[in-house]
Amino acid sequence: MSSVSDRLPDFPWDKLEPYKKTAAAHPGGIVDLSVGTPVDPVPELIQKALVDAADSPGYPTVWGTPALRDAITCWVERRLGARDVTHRHVLPVVGSKELVAWLPTQLGLGPGDRVAFPRLAYPTYEVGARLARAEYEAYEDPTELDPAGLKLLWLNSPSNPTGKVLSKADLTRIVAWAREHGVLVVSDECYLELGWEADPVSVLHPDVNGGSYDGLVAVHSLSKRSNLAGYRAAFLAGDPAVLGPLLEIRKHGGMMTPAPTQAAVVAALGDDEHVRVQRERYAARRTVLREALLGAGFRIEHSEASLYLWATRDESCWTTLAHLADRGILVAPGDFYGPAGENFVRVALTATDERIQTAADRLKA
Repeated sequence: MSSVSDRLPDFPWDKLEPYKKTAAAHPGGIVDLSVGTPVDPVPELIQKALVDAADSPGYPTVWGTPALRDAITCWVERRLGARDVTHRHVLPVVGSKELVAWLPTQLGLGPGDRVAFPRLAYPTYEVGARLARAEYEAYEDPTELDPAGLKLLWLNSPSNPTGKVLSKADLTRIVAWAREHGVLVVSDECYLELGWEADPVSVLHPDVNGGSYDGLVAVHSLSKRSNLAGYRAAFLAGDPAVLGPLLEIRKHGGMMTPAPTQAAVVAALGDDEHVRVQRERYAARRTVLREALLGAGFRIEHSEASLYLWATRDESCWTTLAHLADRGILVAPGDFYGPAGENFVRVALTATDERIQTAADRLKA
């Protein structure tokens, strides 16, 4: 019998090690723009909420405290324009990557079922299908897929890695098609608050879904907007007919967000100012990096939102990777996200102002 690990591809980030060593050997040190991990401080009001809840000796609940569910429902209505959201429409999760990896299994998918995701996509969508032994395929336009056996359609807007944003019209068209064919739509919207040249829209917006959440689930994370990647804080919102059974399954599996993290999320979702401040940081870094990359002969596609620049020199991503590593800059190769990315690199904005400026200076040299 094959082990579960045999179903999975090689962990892609391990391939970066030799390039990381090259970049780290640069006299001025490495500028790591590969993994999009936050580097700025956790806002003080969130840290305080975490500390105030530190004395939490009992088990937390999978569904979260009423205060947490209130915070999520209020935020979904205030920020996404959703209407009539109740506690039945929300579900906390232990970081969004865990949810993405295990959702097909928790939905009961298996051999003969199909999962679809964008042609350029976060690798964990495929991992989730593999863990469930489901079939999977990548799409350019989901409405061109064969709906037979298609049980889970992943959307990702703004996109990781490209930063592409689906328009309200596109989202409306896709949702209508999925409903016509009985396909569950799960929309990964973790970068929704980081739109630069576009204003991302949620599938939970009534203009998209006609005022009904049937067959729709949105995934949101606090990792990027609030620098909470280390807290493992995320949530789902959408169709209670989907979230209710997921809640029961996750109760059995003990998938509980720690109580101090729950308290921190309440504070984070109730405050918009720290999000504005963090957006300004990323906007400034984006301007510096974008100008430096363009000046160094790169072409940037999409990248109208999210925390990355999708850049190319019209050569193999590994050639570009080596070129940048020689300059002490580490980025992510585009083929991590699908064969269509083989000539691109993903450049993260998640480094300090000093490191971003250092990268820009090296690109200009």
